[in-house]
Amino acid sequence: MKNTLLLFALLLMGTLSAQEIQWISMNDALAAQAKNPKKIFVDMYTNWCGPCKMLDRDTFSNKDVINYINKNFYAVKFNAEGAGTVNYMDNTFSNPKYDPAKARRRNSQHQFARHMGVRAYPTVLFLDEDGSLINRVKSYKKPQQLELYLKLFGTDLWKEVNTQEKFDAYMAGFKPKFKV
Repeated sequence: MKNTLLLFALLLMGTLSAQEIQWISMNDALAAQAKNPKKIFVDMYTNWCGPCKMLDRDTFSNKDVINYINKNFYAVKFNAEGAGTVNYMDNTFSNPKYDPAKARRRNSQHQFARHMGVRAYPTVLFLDEDGSLINRVKSYKKPQQLELYLKLFGTDLWKEVNTQEKFDAYMAGFKPKFKV
């Protein structure tokens, strides 16, 4: 009986953890990528950003989004106004003006977010298997809206969709499959 309960508890924990995006730090994603190349998905958020919270609640909790991101990317949740150090492309980025007293309000922007061209929140970044920026997508997206970008940048399709006309055609022909 104890073994059955233990097995049930382990299965339940595995199911629960499988239903969340497996977020890791930027440094951990880059280290993992060096061993096993895979694209990186970065959610650039801030603590005060309402649409960032909606993205967490509505989109990053969607089972199809979770499964797709976990399968195809190293997922990074990065506070664009937080503390900490990121080692990226032979550079070290930090937030020297970070004020812990402002942790729940607006703070200075992290150098890494600035380096990546983030000017609005939320912004998601797509990095290739070498860690180079493919593209950034600004603002809140519902699961099926994000699906369009996940499937474009999560594969190498983005290399073919390299003009505005091709992107417009891709968007017009895109048939979302993620459930709402």
